[in-house]
Amino acid sequence: MSKLFHTVYLLIIFSACLTPLNNANSCRSYCGNITIDYPFALQHGCGHPGFRDLLFCINDVLMLHISSGSYKVLNIDYAYQALTLHDPHISTCDTIVLGNKGNGFALEPWRAPYMNPAPDNVFMLIGCSPRSPLFQGFPGKHLPCRNVSGMSCEEYYGCPAWDGLGHNKWAREEFFGSGPPECCAVPYETIKGINLTKLECEGYSSAYSVAPLRVDGPSEWSYGIRVRYSLQGNDEFCGACEATGGTCGYGEDAIRQVCMCGKVNSSSNCDSVGFSSGTRPMAMKVSAVAGLLTYMLLWITINQI
Repeated sequence: MSKLFHTVYLLIIFSACLTPLNNANSCRSYCGNITIDYPFALQHGCGHPGFRDLLFCINDVLMLHISSGSYKVLNIDYAYQALTLHDPHISTCDTIVLGNKGNGFALEPWRAPYMNPAPDNVFMLIGCSPRSPLFQGFPGKHLPCRNVSGMSCEEYYGCPAWDGLGHNKWAREEFFGSGPPECCAVPYETIKGINLTKLECEGYSSAYSVAPLRVDGPSEWSYGIRVRYSLQGNDEFCGACEATGGTCGYGEDAIRQVCMCGKVNSSSNCDSVGFSSGTRPMAMKVSAVAGLLTYMLLWITINQI
């Protein structure tokens, strides 16, 4: 075997060993056709601690679980930091679901800084009792009901679903004269939680506006819950972690952020941890292989002179 062949062969092996210097993000995953990436995760310890124990993949269906119930995740828009959720008991333009079956939407208090329904998401509460907390403290007809991003109950009343319930304009006016309207549209921030039981409402609908598109009537509204999420400012920690080849996660206390560098975690980034601690196992392996290959190359060269 010639010296040239040995040299080329060893260089090929050496190049192959150098290729995986950057560890793949072991936390990135998929559920159906949805990519799960930071700040979300399916594995414990991955992602941002503010979004821990939030998403679950069940038979390739991505579900979000919070205090008010479970919702199917239709989409995660990382560019606009938004999730689109579906509640099977939400009322639409074709169907009104009564009987207090819907989840509504309510978060655990500690999650509220990280995610909330978008400002252009309207919640239309249906069949609420006059005793509902929604109407307390509002004298006469000055109720909290309003138009949200061009969507209101006045438009929603025009949906075919209301015809099936036998409701009409005159009946609504008569009802309003003796109590609250059959439908009351509110933005989420006015009541900080859509809990049908506490609000004493029979059902609800939720729709969101996809700006700058303007649709013609409630039959073309996007029904569902549009949730915006936030990392509370620039997440410099994760940026520095990923720039040094690490993966963003959180510690055993489920509060402290950590940078996962191989088998060991760092409190800042992977460059802050020395090789002796074993946090950069791939780099150590490459260095060892490089030394061995150099030795073999010299040995072959010497023995073939």
